[in-house]
Amino acid sequence: MSVTWRWLAAAAAVVAAIGLLAGCSSLGYYWQSASGHLSMLSASRSVDDWIADSETPQRLKERLALSQRIRRFASGELKLPDNPSYSRYADLRRTAVVWNVVAAPKYSLELKKSCFPVTGCVGYRGYFDERDARAEAARLAREDLEVNVYPVPAYSTLGWMNWAGGDPLLNTFINYPEGELARTIFHELAHQVVYTKDDTMFNESFATAVERIGGRRWLETHANEQARSDYAQYDGRRQQFRALTAGTRKRLEEIYEKTSGEERDVLKQRAMQDFRADYATMRAGWPGDPARYRLYDRWVAEANNAAFGAQAAYDELVPGFEALFQREGRDFQRFYDAAKKLADAPKKRRHEQLKEIAGA
Repeated sequence: MSVTWRWLAAAAAVVAAIGLLAGCSSLGYYWQSASGHLSMLSASRSVDDWIADSETPQRLKERLALSQRIRRFASGELKLPDNPSYSRYADLRRTAVVWNVVAAPKYSLELKKSCFPVTGCVGYRGYFDERDARAEAARLAREDLEVNVYPVPAYSTLGWMNWAGGDPLLNTFINYPEGELARTIFHELAHQVVYTKDDTMFNESFATAVERIGGRRWLETHANEQARSDYAQYDGRRQQFRALTAGTRKRLEEIYEKTSGEERDVLKQRAMQDFRADYATMRAGWPGDPARYRLYDRWVAEANNAAFGAQAAYDELVPGFEALFQREGRDFQRFYDAAKKLADAPKKRRHEQLKEIAGA
């Protein structure tokens, strides 16, 4: 075992010890988290090694080379951290790096929280094995909660693992359209800039704002016309879908707040029926092979309070962060400093401030 992997094994032991401190019932979860992450790191090699390897397919070499141009742009133009993250690549031979489990009550979009020593309380649990995720979902469903399991292509260790090579590029997202690949890298690096405990919505909305702003800049200045056109179609569909789900989310929130009893059940069912009917109409207008939309189809088929609640974390405060970027003169460092200052405020106040900025 190399020195590096001795340190990684020690890190796994530390994580397992944290699990013991958090409660014996959590030990299995912490162990799967540690061992899953270390397995991913052990599968990774430097991008330079992959590109130099004659066994590496040419298409992958081109994507890896593109990723490194995007990585340099992230540090040079967007002022995101310049560290080892995304200078390595791993083929996990599966379609997701983890599967997140989220749960919400029957008449609320508020996600059930899980609390951890480092990251604080978050509205999800991530599992490296889909079977474990499904088992956890079944357990939560027995608590009369609405549950959703969804695949995650990338996640951030918040910079904690940069000493061990950082977060690697993965087969789960390396073949995304150029604009989406850039946005994914920007999003995950943004978590290394600003992260506050117990506020998933703040953290994810900040990272989403960074990816949107940075993605637009990359496409405008570094991508060719074909890449811009491909991404416009890709993102156009996503924005249509997000608008539809946001409208349904607001409708459900009003139903849960203002009604009760049988009326609430009837209105909830009607809202979900309308959502699926509206999606079918929207989907019929999308061009090309229907198979490319299977992830949207699956999301709609499985949509419930947990799914809508999870999506809110990535959308709700984004307009405030985008307005904050404009207020700070479109200067990334000033924007990050302002976001850090907001992160120091109490949770309720920081959300209020972002909504005030968005409405200014």
